[in-house]
Order: sequence, then structure tokens, then C-alpha cells
Amino acid sequence: MKNYIIKACLVLLIIFTVLITIPFSNKSSENEVVFWTLQMSDFSSYMNKVIQEFEVQNPQIKIKWVDVPFSEGEKRTLASVLSNNPPDLINLNPDFSAILAQRGALYEIDESLTGQFNKDIINSLKYNGKLYSLPWYATSAVTIYNKKLLSKSGVKMPETFEDLEKIAPVVKEKTGAYILLPNITENDTMLRILNKYGVTALNINSQASVEVFDYFKNLYEKDLIPKESVTQTHREALEKYMAEQIVFFQAGANFLNMIKENAPSTYQNTDVAPQIKGKLEQNDFSLMNFVIPVRAKHKDEAVKFALFLTNYENQLELAKLTNILAVNKETLKDEFYTNYDENDLIAKARVISAKQLNKIEPSFIPMKDQKEINTVVNTAVQQILLNKNTTRNILDDVLNKINLILAD
Repeated sequence: MKNYIIKACLVLLIIFTVLITIPFSNKSSENEVVFWTLQMSDFSSYMNKVIQEFEVQNPQIKIKWVDVPFSEGEKRTLASVLSNNPPDLINLNPDFSAILAQRGALYEIDESLTGQFNKDIINSLKYNGKLYSLPWYATSAVTIYNKKLLSKSGVKMPETFEDLEKIAPVVKEKTGAYILLPNITENDTMLRILNKYGVTALNINSQASVEVFDYFKNLYEKDLIPKESVTQTHREALEKYMAEQIVFFQAGANFLNMIKENAPSTYQNTDVAPQIKGKLEQNDFSLMNFVIPVRAKHKDEAVKFALFLTNYENQLELAKLTNILAVNKETLKDEFYTNYDENDLIAKARVISAKQLNKIEPSFIPMKDQKEINTVVNTAVQQILLNKNTTRNILDDVLNKINLILAD
């Protein structure tokens, strides 16, 4: 009897052990990747579909998608990566990604896994020669222009900033409009223009840099660009374009919809061309990317999901929903990016933008404390345009300030 009781207890103990370990073993074998995006809730149908497809193909991995308001993205990301339980995959912009990489907060990604991407785009994402992010999608500004005003001016379509300078007096005389409102004190706009001439923050007092700053100073002093160029942004430039007060507007293809909805008569006179180039003739572009925190618990799974999101099919579907540029090099060969109807202005802009990604080096690469550097440079733009000192003296002072920022 005693042996029977002992055996019965042992059986019950085994059954109890099995019952309590089943849920725990399931939990530990299930890799839940926590995935944050920035303001993608409008495309929830697409996101949920992609997630479902990935989970079907990878039943051992689950995706928990969290959409974060754009305005809170940096603050919430910074708090999360400093914790012991950050998301596994985060959608950010390269500027903030670079800040996190500088702080050692990001996981280094094996570059051998990036064969599906444009190599130049991958190079643009590196920090100190190492890759800490993967691209998701891109934009590349085109030149939106008023073909009626251009025709009235009797000048050719400009291809370079030097061409713009030559036609500016004629355009002003024949139409009363300015050639453009360059938002050169907004964010990193001036540094991106300088990049087209081989100038970076580290050689901002070079002769080439002096010439670029003096180029805009000359236009400003001769009233060939609006006086508001000292302070105003691309939003004000858009308003002036819609009011037919400027002929050229450098922006992404998505701005065409705004013009079409808010200024239909201007839209009727609108056409698009490649973006204005500098001496090096490369094209400027912007990215949104993915990063993986160094403390993430499911790094390999996060990389796998990021590569799935950026495969040929998923990139093409997202592009058709949003009109962004794919970063998958095979997707960029699709007719969606190579053919357009002459009557479809948005499609024409998309094809031009996609083609521009073939020539993007040397790319503009954010530096440590980029926002502080932007502020210093933009203040210098205002001082130079308002003739507060010689361009050379102002830029010498700018370089000293940048060196102090980088030394901290």
C-alpha cells in the first residue's frame, strides 16, 4: 500500500510538472519581435498583411507592431534603448540613428546581408565604416516648375545652380517672379547644397564653400531671391510657388498632390525635371531606415523581418500606396519606376526621382551632434546674406564652433 501511494504521488508529480512546463516552454520558444514604426497607422492594412505573411512563412516568430506618433519617435526611442527591454526593430531617420550609433546603442548589422539594396545607399548609412541600420524607403527631390512662367521668360530649363544664377535676372524682368525661394536656413539644407560641391562641415571655410555662400549672397543682394530666404522654410516656398511668385520649387513628388488640391490653376502650368545639380553632379536624397538596439532580445529575427519588409514585392506594394522610392534595387527596375504616361505628372516625377538614386555619391552623411552643427551653419547663412562680416571670417568662426561641438 505504501509503495502504491508513493508511485501514485510520483505519477501526479510528473503530470503536474508536464502541465506547468508546457506553457513556459511555448513562451520561451516563441520569438516575439517588437517592431516600432513612425506614423504608419494610415497603412495598417498593408502592415498587418505583411506581418501576417511573414508569420506564416516563419511560424516560430511573432511580430508585435507598435505605431508611434512622429513627434514622439525620438523621445520614446531614446528612453527605450536605454532600458533593458527595448523594441527589437525601430523605424527612424538616419540623423537620429547616427546619434544612437555614436552612443553605442545600436547593433552592428552584417553587411553581407544587404545584397538586395542599392550599395550606395548602404554606404550612406555607415557610421565609422560600420553599418548600424537598414534602409526602408527613400525620397529624392525633383524640380517642380511653372512652365508658363519659364516660357514667358524665354530661357532654357536650368540644370545647375550656375544656370539658375544666369537666368534669374531675365526671369525677374520678364515675369516679375523670383527663380526660387531657397530654404537655406532650414535644417541641413545648406549643408546638403554644399555637399554638391564637395564641401562638408569639416572644410566649411574652404574656397569652394566661400563661393557657394557668396553665390546666394549675390542673389540676395540683387533681389533675385526673396528677402524671406533668410528665415523661411519649404512650406513658405510651396505657398509662393502655388501663388506663382517663384518659378522653381525643389521638393519631393508628394508635394504635387498639395499643389493639385490647393492651387489647381498653378498645377495646370506645372511640370517636373531633375533636381538642380552642383559641381559634382550627384543627387541629393533622404531615407527612412530600421535600427536594432544593442540590448534587443531578438536581433537575428529583427534583421530577418527587416529584410522581408524590403523585399521586391513588399517594397513595390508600399511604393504604390505611398509613392515613396524603393531601396530594393530589383524593385527600382520595375516598370512602376521606369515608365510613365506623359499626362501623369506624379508618375513622371517618380521615374525621375528613382533614376536619381543611380548617382548619389558622395552622399550627405550626418555627423555627431548634427542638429547643433545645422544651427551654427544656418546662423552663418543669415549673417552672410545680411553682410554682417566677410564670408571668409564668418566661415572661419563657423569651423571653430563646429570643432568645439565635435570635441565635446
